[in-house]
Amino acid sequence: MNRVLYPGTFDPITRGHGGLIERASRLFEHVVIAIAASPNKNPLFPLEQRVELAREVTKHLPNVSVVGFSNLLAHFVQEQQANILLRGLRAVSDFEYEFQLANMNRQLAPGVESLFLTAPETHSYISSTLVREIARLGGDINQFVHPAVAEALTERFKKT
Repeated sequence: MNRVLYPGTFDPITRGHGGLIERASRLFEHVVIAIAASPNKNPLFPLEQRVELAREVTKHLPNVSVVGFSNLLAHFVQEQQANILLRGLRAVSDFEYEFQLANMNRQLAPGVESLFLTAPETHSYISSTLVREIARLGGDINQFVHPAVAEALTERFKKT
């Protein structure tokens, strides 16, 4: 059985991420959304909140689970007994970095394959960074994120 793990910071999870997760849920028996703590990236939301938001966004998908992690991805994928890492590509510019990651992960976890899915053009321009910036400046983010994520971003930026 193929078990796929979709890792990322998901700060926040966007409709682009959600679309990839839905596609993966149709392709695989089980999809694990692995949310990285990523303290070096200084995420806007704490890990626990990012996990909860991802669970809210994916609750309609019975074969999707969401977990947080703070160790090396190559180790975590093995702990989760996954054999495929799913990565999303929005543009050609994403490929070089993702190619480098795939090769490094192949060295660290030889039994794990990387699989790339491209974002549909309707979501190819969405990034968590842009969504955060639009929200921070008071723009309308509802078309880019699930309502629970929009609410969390609105609340977060009320405090700043």
